[in-house]
Amino acid sequence: MSLWGGRFSEPSAAEFKQFNDSLRFDYRLAPYDLQASQAWAQALHQAQLLTAEENQQLQQALQELQVAVDNDPQLPLQTDEEDIHSWVEAQLIEKIGATAKKLHTGRSRNDLVATDLRLFCKAVGAELISGNLAAIQALLVFAERYQAAPLPGYTHLQRAQPIMAGHWALAYVQMLQRDVSRLKEAMKRIDVCPLGSGALAGTTAPLDREALAHSLGFRYASENSLDGVSDRDFALDLLHSASTGMVHLSRIAEDVIFYCSGESGCFAMSDRISSGSSLMPQKKNPDLFELLRGKTGRVFGHQHALQTTLKGLPLAYNKDMQEDKEGLFDALHTYLQCLQMLTFAVPELSVNEAHAKQQATLGYSNATELADYLVSKGIPFRDAHHITGAAVLYAQQQSKPLEALTIDEFSQFSAEIGDDVYPILELEYGVNQRKALGGTAPAAVRTAIKHANDWLHAAEAASKHVRQARLSDADKICELIAYWAEQGENLPRDKADVLQAIQSFAVAEIDDEVVGCAALYVYSTGLAEIRSLGLFPQAQGKGLGAELVAFLLWKARELGISRTIVLTRVPEFFGRLNFRLTVKDKLPEKVMKDCELCPRKDNCDETALEYLL
Repeated sequence: MSLWGGRFSEPSAAEFKQFNDSLRFDYRLAPYDLQASQAWAQALHQAQLLTAEENQQLQQALQELQVAVDNDPQLPLQTDEEDIHSWVEAQLIEKIGATAKKLHTGRSRNDLVATDLRLFCKAVGAELISGNLAAIQALLVFAERYQAAPLPGYTHLQRAQPIMAGHWALAYVQMLQRDVSRLKEAMKRIDVCPLGSGALAGTTAPLDREALAHSLGFRYASENSLDGVSDRDFALDLLHSASTGMVHLSRIAEDVIFYCSGESGCFAMSDRISSGSSLMPQKKNPDLFELLRGKTGRVFGHQHALQTTLKGLPLAYNKDMQEDKEGLFDALHTYLQCLQMLTFAVPELSVNEAHAKQQATLGYSNATELADYLVSKGIPFRDAHHITGAAVLYAQQQSKPLEALTIDEFSQFSAEIGDDVYPILELEYGVNQRKALGGTAPAAVRTAIKHANDWLHAAEAASKHVRQARLSDADKICELIAYWAEQGENLPRDKADVLQAIQSFAVAEIDDEVVGCAALYVYSTGLAEIRSLGLFPQAQGKGLGAELVAFLLWKARELGISRTIVLTRVPEFFGRLNFRLTVKDKLPEKVMKDCELCPRKDNCDETALEYLL
């Protein structure tokens, strides 16, 4: 059924219909089109453009279609409708007759498809964040397992300096952390609802568009109808994030392929992620990682295609925009699949530790240690660099490693070199010296793993139930604090105080309902305290308290705070979160000032714990 046939006296040519119709790919938007239609019907009812009975009919029919699509996502493909919007309307008319024809009052396919696509991108964006977090978790397990396993490091694909295999994995953790950050920024820009923009000039229906946006889970309604229907920046944002993420997956794939090669042999793949050759029996091929590398170009292509499609388009909607979907769907599916495959593959990798350690000593990778040794003897670094280079050249000519040269041989290059040089040329000495923040020393790697785990826990919390508090949360926060104050667990706080300190609060949600809160209070001493932590009883036992704490610990780190404390009657809870006991009497005096307000100040039963960031 066409949605636009009244003005036309002849049907569309079959050739044009085949070229024009989009149902073959936009059927994937069915769940979101139905969701948007349910919200629109409710908004029309509130605007008195639908009766309660008509709204009920539509809601029931739309819900039945939603169940049918959930059971069979390809259900719309059993028809020859033009697009997903036509399919939904045709199905509704078949179910409830003339009432269905009222649903399109005040809206256009232009604002509807823009809304559908944003809802799709919000859902897939959340999946991509979760996919990255799972991959980070796999890399962190690898890093912990091999945090002290030496590996040859390279620049220009030439042996450079030894690194720890855990340090190598953490480099990719950093990259994927940035990918999560990019996706989160993209998600903020997606969170705008164009529904109610009409074809281009807005709707004549007397709707509350902000309430409509909120009912669909958007934070904002679009503020310009022209932009609302024609904006596809949000799709480009996701494609850019996907393309950059695929760069990182391609780089890790290239590294693994090299380290697994016969020329390196530092890594081994399990048979579960390897394939063989149809001709050469000895082969064990890294096909999984080659596909990760290869699929990167596919995602790049989709990003470039959409940029080219949008370039120079006039306002507002143009049929060119139908080309926004196929590439976007494929690119995001490819990226998510590649993240899932990386997560699956990393536990199947192992380091050939003895071989890798031996490889790490080759290539005169201890030359920098010799140069630093000479600097410690008072020789300027540039001269030390030259002396070391000459010693390396000599050692190469003698087919010896540096540590095999005698003192007499070393003395040809500098009289400052003595017997104390040999311990410095050992592999362990060099890597252990690189213990500054970001270095490859096992001690530095351990610290980096702790930081990365803290970040992961906070990111997991933020991707599930926890977010920064907003002014609109103040009443719920006050309700939570009042509840626990009545139990004697929290100090009371009035609403004005909560509003003034709203930036210090985080909230936990279940089904978009605030069920918990906590605050990070920062003292003038630079110390921070987690306080006002509480959940409604029905929300307890679901891990939300731990998520709130993880979120605030990461917030403290971002603020540059190095020590966070709690005063609590449940020290075992914080102990499970790696807080450790501290002495309450040694806390700064300002920390203890609230004790004057506490009814238990003369019989305090709180325990002090701290977390060092």
